[in-house]
Amino acid sequence: MDLCVFSIIIAILFVPFALKTFSPYVWMDILYFGDILRIMGTFLARRRKRPLFFVLDRFLEQTSANPKKPFVVFGDESYTYTDTDKRSNQIANALQSHPEYTAGDTVALFMGNEPNFVFTWLALAKLGSPVALLNYNIRTKSLLHCFNCCNAKVVIVAPELKDAVEAVLPSLIEQGVTVLLMSKCCDTPGIDSFSERVEEASDAALPRSLRSHITFKSPAVYIYTSGTTGLPKAALVNQNRLLTALAILSSNGVSSKDIFYLNLPLYHTAGFLIGFIGSIETGSTIILKRKFSASQFWDDCRKYKVTVVQYIGEVMRYLCSAPKRDNDKDHNVRLAIGNGVRAEIWRDFLSRFGNIQIREFYASTEGNVGFVNYTGKIGAVGRVNFLHRKVFPYTLVKYDTEKDELIRDANGLCIESPKGETGLLVSKITDIAPFVGYAQNKEQTERKKLQNVLKKGDLYFNTGDLMRIDKDNFIYFQDRVGDTFRWKGENVATTEVSDILTICDCLQEANVYGVQVPGHEGRTGMAAVTVKKDEQFDGSKIYNHVVSYLPSYARPRFIRIQNVLEVTGTFKQMKMKLMEQGFDPERIQDPLYILDDHAKSYIPLTVQLYSALISGNIKL
Repeated sequence: MDLCVFSIIIAILFVPFALKTFSPYVWMDILYFGDILRIMGTFLARRRKRPLFFVLDRFLEQTSANPKKPFVVFGDESYTYTDTDKRSNQIANALQSHPEYTAGDTVALFMGNEPNFVFTWLALAKLGSPVALLNYNIRTKSLLHCFNCCNAKVVIVAPELKDAVEAVLPSLIEQGVTVLLMSKCCDTPGIDSFSERVEEASDAALPRSLRSHITFKSPAVYIYTSGTTGLPKAALVNQNRLLTALAILSSNGVSSKDIFYLNLPLYHTAGFLIGFIGSIETGSTIILKRKFSASQFWDDCRKYKVTVVQYIGEVMRYLCSAPKRDNDKDHNVRLAIGNGVRAEIWRDFLSRFGNIQIREFYASTEGNVGFVNYTGKIGAVGRVNFLHRKVFPYTLVKYDTEKDELIRDANGLCIESPKGETGLLVSKITDIAPFVGYAQNKEQTERKKLQNVLKKGDLYFNTGDLMRIDKDNFIYFQDRVGDTFRWKGENVATTEVSDILTICDCLQEANVYGVQVPGHEGRTGMAAVTVKKDEQFDGSKIYNHVVSYLPSYARPRFIRIQNVLEVTGTFKQMKMKLMEQGFDPERIQDPLYILDDHAKSYIPLTVQLYSALISGNIKL
């Protein structure tokens, strides 16, 4: 009997060791699932509440529980939860008294990162108005297009954006749009000053009846996708999806004790849903910055005792590229949340700035599937499992990057990509995982839907992202569809080539894309690059570098040197314009180079060389 008990004890003690050895992520999986179950329980409890419970109600709960706690800190200005609540009441009461506004009307917010953005959005939520979050970088045609997408009746504008509105004012007046400027005075006919009204308005709470018409399916915000081509699309985020977004920060271990550094645009998903809405759920303090600054980032983190930072796109690389300091590891930051960091930058970041937990995730504004890398596996965007796939059915399917289309079998169904191979991520559209689509854009909405994926009659959301799942069930982002080109019978992933180029000593940034060359099948590689400060473009060095690291078909044939690479508001590289311009030295003022295997260098691309290429006298 004693031997039996002893054997059981040994077995129990051995189980954790065996799990760690043969399934090293099992404990992390269990802890993460525990968090998800807790969050789902909270979400379902809120869904059952009457009257209906929305994000605004969570903010009011936090205000009641933590009235004097700082909610937004902006430079030397600090606003408690109560300050924020009262200021938003003033804006709401001022707007309600305006003769051109009716509670519930859609309102566009044309404003940068500042406290008034937060106050105004909360005010509009109290009035039951959907809010269109306009990118403050857009102008003229795009600006008008965004109004047409959401049918806004009113636009509230920051003073510094007055000129942008004046450029389209005749069209706005013709459409009957009321323009309110957050300023005490304005001498432009057709634009009303609004700040004085706000200052004079009561800070009394507004009756809940103003938003009694709202359901979970009602639009909450319109967030414009900042895609690299065409005009912005207004992704409709309804109240249910916004309520779901409350969980993003808390599911990543953020709590009310944390101080959150928010320097990404509030008009976009990352800044708005993760930074702002997420902090409402956790009760964290937001350190709000107008924009990202690599030189100010760590000084701000030290000054405000920041514990959680957010990143997207190239932000981490900008931080790693900044001049090194002796105090790089002197900070309180414990967690970085975001997406789009490359593996080598991830390693550099940890090495330089210390033991910061990085929570890389995958999601999109309008998409219905997401992943979280809760284990810290470098390079992965998330971890997949059976349960996740049951609740949110998704798969990777084979995709022909040259023809830019799905590969289907004889029955017209998609072919699933085996583990380890790259495929297009598609996610089934269900009641639990809906796809609402884009406002006033049925064509674009339908284009994102795929029918007959795994069986006849099914319906999936096309993410447009090529992904790969490894043997350990980690999922990796490979490229956007269209960011992969085919050359010499091989697929070339632009991000991989960019990664290789940017580790060359003299290059700062690289944007890789495919260009067509007459007489050649597919597209050959071209890179727009910037050169590091105090460095010069060295064609021989770069040639040796790409030959060492890249197969012949993946080596960029052309290089274009620019002072600055054009990016979107969320640091996504702009490719389409570059692709259209190609490599014609008579059309392009930037220095152009061509790979020359005989010279073992990148040499200047002259008009004569270009003509020889176009005529077919030179073959690549």
